[in-house]
Amino acid sequence: MAADKQNEAKPSPTEENKENAQEGGLGLEILQIIKESQQQHGLRHGDYQRYRGYCSRRLRRLRKTLGFKMGNRHKFVGKKITVDILSDNRYLLLVLMEAERAWSYAMQLKQEANTEPRKKFHLLARLRKAAKHSEKLEKLCESHRVDAKTKLEAQAYTAYLTGMVHFELQEWKLAMEAFNKCKTIYEKLASAFTEELALLYRQRVDEISPNIRYCAYNIGDQNAINDLMQMRLTGGGGGMMAEKLEALITQARTKQAATMSEVEWRGRTVPVKIDKARIFLLGLADNEAAIAQAVNEETKEHLYETLLAECRDTIQAVREELKSEAKQRERSSDNEGGKVSNLQFLHSYLTYIKLCTLVKRNESMAHTLQAKLKETGADENKRGPRPQDLIRLYDIILQSLAELSTLQGLEDDHTFQKEVSLKTLVYKAYRCFFIAQSYVLVKKWSEALVLYERVLKYAKEVQSKAKSLNNVLKDLPDVQELIAEVNAEKYSLQAAAILDTDETPEVSSQQQVKDNTPLCEHLDNFHLDKTLVGKHPNLVQFPPEFQPIPCKPLFFDLALNHVAFPPLDDKVEQKGKGGLTGYIKGIFGFGS
Repeated sequence: MAADKQNEAKPSPTEENKENAQEGGLGLEILQIIKESQQQHGLRHGDYQRYRGYCSRRLRRLRKTLGFKMGNRHKFVGKKITVDILSDNRYLLLVLMEAERAWSYAMQLKQEANTEPRKKFHLLARLRKAAKHSEKLEKLCESHRVDAKTKLEAQAYTAYLTGMVHFELQEWKLAMEAFNKCKTIYEKLASAFTEELALLYRQRVDEISPNIRYCAYNIGDQNAINDLMQMRLTGGGGGMMAEKLEALITQARTKQAATMSEVEWRGRTVPVKIDKARIFLLGLADNEAAIAQAVNEETKEHLYETLLAECRDTIQAVREELKSEAKQRERSSDNEGGKVSNLQFLHSYLTYIKLCTLVKRNESMAHTLQAKLKETGADENKRGPRPQDLIRLYDIILQSLAELSTLQGLEDDHTFQKEVSLKTLVYKAYRCFFIAQSYVLVKKWSEALVLYERVLKYAKEVQSKAKSLNNVLKDLPDVQELIAEVNAEKYSLQAAAILDTDETPEVSSQQQVKDNTPLCEHLDNFHLDKTLVGKHPNLVQFPPEFQPIPCKPLFFDLALNHVAFPPLDDKVEQKGKGGLTGYIKGIFGFGS
């Protein structure tokens, strides 16, 4: 947040240019300013609270730079922006930011109103406030000081916010008129200016179109529902409009659900008494058709996720009914002798739909990744997916097929079990193929070759078992194409393995003799030793070996034992041996 505030302190040069006056009057790029501000300050992630904080801080900065403060800390003094003081286009920007702040607060309350319905009243009050500020901006732009383009943008902005107010109040006719006015102005602007601005105006028109068709449907135009469904396929009408569109589709299905009472699957007719299950089963064909007609992978992924979410909710509702049914069976004494009940069979059917949808979704993702893998294989510098990513997808598919074979009520259906086992073999072959490709990348040729043989084994087994189940192979990947690809990969693998083994013996064997002698000992002979250019070259032997060297001589006096020294008796003092008499004499001095 602190970084955001620092970035806001100085507007960018392009932003200053948009707010500067143009020749012939004051100008303001209203739509471009609000779109860039919304994308940079929270609305890219749907964070309306962050955008509202940005609008408040920008309003404070504008008032400070214009000297247009509302009093001081101690007293509030209200001021109004009039045409007389309209000397700078930043006054127009001030009113625009006030409208954006009120609108962002309303959208924040709309998100919170899903859990707190009372906030809808506050939401309407803030939307009316935003529309009031936009009307004030439109009146200011009527001045002769403002250029024509800004006047038209202000009118379109006011019409959009007015339409939003009527849309929330469910005043469909008034909302449709306001949105049509906004759409008309932006279409005229798109045809009159540069391609960059025209793209921005057309995006705004695309945002408004679902609202117009939704209003037309609520007024009574039944053809509008087809347009809304087509928008859902192309990914249009995101955000709040997408929620209303899903609610509209659910409402239409609810009306049809009253006529649906049973469903037939695997030769057994099951009554459907749960309303949620009826609505889901009615819309299943439409959802599958929508997925088949999706124009891009992102839309297809969104439709798959929507279908899976609905399926999980329906299964949960059936599971709750199963719990209450189990309690009733415990109380009653009669049992059906192990026969699967209708409700349990319906649960198995819904689980089958969920698992099959998971398989189709992962298979669609695998096809997309395979196409990207081939593109990156052609361009070595481009980084893309790896075979390991596809292995994970096929693991999930095999797990879903394993769950299919354990569905209650289908244990004795041998045809169903054969179909599941055949599908399992097909996806095992594809999984094994991409495991082999991952081994090729790390140059493990023998392992990859064994895995390619395993792929061919799986493929031949599929072809032998598919004679009695031709209808199953229509929805599965082509095994014959896989066999052709494996055969081609085997030949390229064998060639790569041969080239890899022939790369090293380019130098004669005499030069490749490797010994542990250091370089200093064979300077006259050339030996190819790659360690010499590595981190630890063998240049000299260290530490060196010990060698005998002459040391300092030691002197010993051997003649001393044979030397005859002269007598020294006459030099030595003779002491008398007189005993006690001599002692007494010595005391008294007689012996001296």
